[in-house]
Parts: sequence; structure tokens; C-alpha cells
Amino acid sequence: MRVGGRESHRLGQRNERSSLLEPGCQLGERVVREVVRLHRGQDASRAGRADRLPRVAATRAIELRTEIPGPRSRAILERERRAVARPLIVHEPIVAARARGSTITDVDGNTFLDFVGGVGVANVGHNHPRIVEAVVEQSERFLHTDFTVVPYEGYVELAERLGTLVPISGGTRGAFFNSGAEAVENAVKLARLTTGRHAVIAFEGAFHGRTLLALTMTSRTHPYKKGLGPFAPEVYRTSFPNAYRGPDSEVALHALERLFTAHVPPDHVAAIVFEPQQGEGGFLPAPPEFVAGLRTTCDEHGIVLVADEVQTGFGRTGRMFAMEHFDVEADLLVLAKSIAGGLPLSAVVGRASLMDDPHPGAIGGTFIGNPVALAAAAAVLDVFEDEGLVERAVVVGDAIRARMLGWRERWSAVGDVRGLGAMLAIELVHDRGTKSPAPALTEAVIDEALRRGLILLKSGVYGNCIRVLCPLTISDAELDEGLVVWEEALEAVLG
Repeated sequence: MRVGGRESHRLGQRNERSSLLEPGCQLGERVVREVVRLHRGQDASRAGRADRLPRVAATRAIELRTEIPGPRSRAILERERRAVARPLIVHEPIVAARARGSTITDVDGNTFLDFVGGVGVANVGHNHPRIVEAVVEQSERFLHTDFTVVPYEGYVELAERLGTLVPISGGTRGAFFNSGAEAVENAVKLARLTTGRHAVIAFEGAFHGRTLLALTMTSRTHPYKKGLGPFAPEVYRTSFPNAYRGPDSEVALHALERLFTAHVPPDHVAAIVFEPQQGEGGFLPAPPEFVAGLRTTCDEHGIVLVADEVQTGFGRTGRMFAMEHFDVEADLLVLAKSIAGGLPLSAVVGRASLMDDPHPGAIGGTFIGNPVALAAAAAVLDVFEDEGLVERAVVVGDAIRARMLGWRERWSAVGDVRGLGAMLAIELVHDRGTKSPAPALTEAVIDEALRRGLILLKSGVYGNCIRVLCPLTISDAELDEGLVVWEEALEAVLG
């Protein structure tokens, strides 16, 4: 959100007003007081529901003081090229100094609206004061014990709370990890140990992470899989529905049945892992009939159905979890990204019978379920409940979709508009008849938007989709400002 007092910071110097280390103050009180100060003019609890929007300043959120990128960002990125491993791609040529709500301010004092949200991590906004307060409070008590050595209540409490929220009937259990990929691999481990089978089925367009098994399940070859074989065995891939390009649900389900005949018998399959709406694959929602077909197939053959909700979870699709859009349940849900408001945490939550069946010690790890991240996650759930962020996601999504549909009417290069709730994307093409992907146009629009103060990110197997993952706490004024800038970028590129 737009806040006052956006001072420029010099590299290597601490702005006096933002210093939290002056003598004579308790660390927790100083940090909380500073965050609340930066959110002044707003209700720190943001207790209004979806129809009572956050107050915003009359001035624009975007504030550009230099060319983009500015001189300090360029200097740091020059150092980055000499110090950081080259395979780590930096998508934006700006360097963050601080982030608040829906904005990021770089080291040159330029403030951007953020429609990426750390790739779906900042659903409650950047540095929400209640998240910061929870992090500081837990940090002052203890940072680490290893839950499997000396347990702590925060782990138990979050497992209890998530168990009541996930759309899985009956008893549930939860286990916490660090990253989405780690949670995906542990979900597969649980499925394999419970069923006594080894094979896993994933889908074209899927993204499940970059560790070996998760990367094997991931579909996109470049840049994720190029040169990295051999991959994990017993992973099979089949078609995912695509309402714009095909196939439809019937064809995709037939392909799954053929997989059982031509490649792997169903009684060898431990798990089918899918995203209720594909993320990296281009924001493709799974049709309800397809998800129902997966559930029927799993029931017929004793296969565990795993929903990867790493990107779709925590209100993004207009429901707390995307599986709530369907009339069937998954057996296991994989959660991460916005679960802890920016701290590394992931989870597998599922049916108690599946989660409890493997032998003791089958899952674990030194840092899994870090107590500070768990405290942040508990605060995230409080914010969702108190601020009505699931309902807010519907409002935000409706506003974005309406604007995108207008773009599709105006520009033939906007071939498709799709997504659930506030998880939306446009797909750019050269020709609507052939649907030829236009990745260069996509990059040009993203670059033009950044020069105007809006951060966007592409997706899709062809790299020709522009997605929206803005914080759900974004105000109406900020949302409109960002969409206006996006439209200006489209106009600059498409004419």
C-alpha cells in the first residue's frame, strides 16, 4: 500500500528513521513499532471485510525517481554477475530495498506495484505487521530445536488448524517441510509407503519443483530439465486439459486410460499428482469433470490422489484451497508459498489413514517446520480470517478479469483470458486462428510495464502468458493503478 515517508537509502548506510538497533529498546517492540509506523494511515489489523476496502492515500502508489533500472540497482547487479552463480536467472533489473503491502521500493528509491507477490508467496501482502509481530515474538523465545528432537506447540497448533480448513472429510494429519518441492516428494513417499507401489503419474505442463523426483514430475524441459538426466524412474506423464488449445477433459481422461494399457498397469501406481490450476504451465484450471474423472480412477484402482496446491492455496483462487471448487476430494494436499507470508515453510495435509500408515521415521528433516515460520503461518491464518481475504480474492479477481476481457476485445494478440479467482493470466498470440505463441511480445509487455512501475511475470510452456499474483490485500486504488499501467504497456507494444 501507498505509505508516506519513502526516503531514498544509500547503499551501505542505515536511514536513521528506519534503524531498529538504537540502544535502550527491546528488539520486538522496536520492530513492531516500526512496521506499524510504515503502515500508518491504515488499520493495522485491516479488520474490514471484502466490501470494506483498505484506506489508501490519494497519491499514486507508483513513484519513479530514476530511470529503470536506476544506478544503484545497476551497480549491485554488476556485482551479482561477478559473485552469484550464473544459472540463477534474475528476471527484473531492480534491487529491492523494502516492501510493504502491494509495493516494492528499490535501492534507488523507485516504488513499484507488485503483481507477482514473490511468485504467489505474498497473498497477505509484504511485511504485514501481524506477521512481523509473530516472527519477532517467536524469534525472542527460540529459533530452532528440531521438532523431532524437542517438539513445540506451534507445530501441533498449525497442524490442527490446517486440518480443520482443508477440504478433506474425516480425520486429517499434517507434516511440515521447507519448500514446495520437498513437500511434493514427501507426499509421494507417503503414497508409496501406504500403497506399496512405486509408479507416479503427473501431467503435461506441470511444475512440482526442482529436486530430483519433483523435477522428474515437472513437464517443462527448458530451462528446468535441460541436461539434467537421468531422472527418477517410475514417473509417467499424460495429457492435461487446456480449454484454449486442447485437449478437452474427455480426451485427457482417455489418454490416462491408455497410459494404463500402454505404459504402466494401474495396480503399480501409487499416486496421481496434479495441480487444480496449473501455474508454470500457463494458469490452466482443471475442469470439474476432469477432476471428478481423476477421483473415480483413483477410487477404482486404489491410487492416492495428490493435489499440489503450492500456488493455488491460501485464497488465491477465491476459495481457501482450490480443491473447494470441485465436488470431490483429494487424499493429500501439498501446501507452500503463501502459507507463512514469506518465510520458507511447506506442508502435506491429508487423510489420517494415509498419513499415519508409514513406519516411524519415514519422513523428517533437521529444519522442517521451523518454529519461526510456523508462527508466521499461524498469523497468516489469523489475517485471512479477520480481513476476509478469501472473499477479497473474489472481488480482486472479478476486477482483473473484467479488465482482461476488455483487452481481449481490443487486441487480437490477447488470445485467451483464464483462471480462477485472483489467479488469472492472459495468453498472447500472433494470430488467433493459428494461436501461434508470441513470447517476444510477452517479454516486451513485461519490460514496458516495469519501466512504468509495474512488476509482472510470464508463465506457460511457450513463455507467452502474463500472470497475476498480486497480494490479496491490495486496495482498489492500487489495483486500478496497476491495471491502467498494464494496459498502457499493452498499448505501447501492441498499438
